[in-house]
Order: sequence, then structure tokens, then C-alpha cells
Amino acid sequence: MAIQWFPGHMTSARKKAAETLAMADVVVEVLDARLPAASSNPMIHELRAFRQRPCLKLLNKADLADPEATKAWLRHFSEQPGVSAVAISCKKASDVARIPALAQKLAPHRNDAVKPLRLMIMGIPNVGKSTLMNALVKKKVAAVGDQPAVTKSQQRIDISSRLTLYDTPGMLWPKITDPVDGLMLAASHAVGVNAYIGEDVAVFLADYLVQAYPALLTARYGFAVDGLDGVSVIEAVAKKRGCLLKGRGGEFDLEKASAVLLTDYRSGTLGRISLETPALREARARQLAAASVATEPDEG
Repeated sequence: MAIQWFPGHMTSARKKAAETLAMADVVVEVLDARLPAASSNPMIHELRAFRQRPCLKLLNKADLADPEATKAWLRHFSEQPGVSAVAISCKKASDVARIPALAQKLAPHRNDAVKPLRLMIMGIPNVGKSTLMNALVKKKVAAVGDQPAVTKSQQRIDISSRLTLYDTPGMLWPKITDPVDGLMLAASHAVGVNAYIGEDVAVFLADYLVQAYPALLTARYGFAVDGLDGVSVIEAVAKKRGCLLKGRGGEFDLEKASAVLLTDYRSGTLGRISLETPALREARARQLAAASVATEPDEG
């Protein structure tokens, strides 16, 4: 299942972001701590690399992610040149208060009223940028909603004579090359609901949870997962939660059960879960590279 979602406003948003980045000192990229690589837009990397701008990566929603996986990601990002990373929750004022000082370390020459620090907030849809902006400004300056692509235009906000913020709309990229990335993004509510089939995404999530977090499934829904695959997990959730189709002789409502699983994951009710680690990411990259070589035409 290849998931793609690139609404028209994202094309103009990318062009505007490229122009504004020329005036910014540091890119503050907001990531989903549960999938830091999959939620990192390669276009953002290209834009900031072209302008040679340092990047502060915020692993937001860290309170929903597996702490050990998050530690591994912070180590991974710390090895990249010009990059600093921190795990936060944009809903915690104390976490947000740390951000200007962390960004300042990446641009020490921008530290007074003559040369104020200019931060450009970027990231994919529904990852917490608007919540971050409102917390930094300490008032509502950006619309917040539990749907992707709520923010559709860019804005500049002068926090003080020493700090300026540029807020940008959430941007995906035109083609998600790895289907697994698309499924992770959909599971985490970063793409529009019309771009995917909920049952397919829930089955993917359930398959992963059986392997990585079986105890959380048992604790939440009260059934053993030994020998189950993604489809049978959804069926078990339907049975436990009484998700039945009316007038169908007790047939399971898998669409409703899928929504239950996805909602419990997205809200953190299921537990602290990370969908990828640096090691899993590297293994997946090798798998994709091998598959690419295998499908190349034989020129001999």
C-alpha cells in the first residue's frame, strides 16, 4: 500500500520556505519522537543544506515514545554535523522554554538586538508546530487541531528584539518512496484520512506491535498475542470491544476495531511506543537497497 499525500498548498509553501530560509539563522525541525526519521521531510534537509543552516531537531511527543528508542535517536542525531537534538513535549512549558537557548548555541553570532536570532520552525503536518509556536509566544498565534495541514500560510513573529520566529505550514514531500514510511506517517496521523485505508494502516501497526510491544497489547485489550498476526489482532480487538456489524450475524466490524487501535496508539493510551529505531532504520535501508539492485535491468 503506497500512501501519498501532497495537497496543492504544499507546493507554494515549499517555495515560500526556500525564500524565507535565506533570512533565517537556524532551522528548528519538529519531528514526531515515535518516528523521527520517517517524520523528517527530506525537502527540509535539502533546503537547509543549500543555505548551510544548522538545525535543532525537536523530538516532540517524547512522552508518547519509547524512552530507550528516543535515547538512541538523540545519539544518532548528535553525530550529524550542524545538528543538535532534544526530546520534548510541546505541551510542557519547561521543555519549550529551553528551545531559544539551545538554538542560540547553533548561531552564537546572533545574540543581540542588532543581530537578533531568527528561527524557522519547520516540520511535517500534525507534528506539533502550532502548539510549539503558541507556547513560545505565550499566546495563540497559530491554529491547533487534531488534523494534518491545519496551518496553510507562513507568518513572522517578533518575540523580542533578540528573537524572531518564522512559522511555516506542515509540508510532506511529493513522493514517499518507502511504503513503510507512509504507513508510519498514516498511523501517526500525519497525512489526510483520504490518503489511506484505516484497516490497512491498523493491520500494519498491529503487526509491528505484536513483534515490538506484545505486552502493551495484552495489557490494554486483555488477550494473549502469541501466534497472532496483524489481522487477527484487529479481530481480537473487535471481539473484546464488541465491534460488530449490525444485522450481519455477529460479524466483526474491523473498520471500527481498526479505529480503536489507531486512536489508542495516537493518544498514548496504548503505552509509550516508537515505530522505528536507528538500527531498524539502517536495516530497512539495506533491505530497500538490495531490492533496488535486484530489480535493476540486466544490461548484459
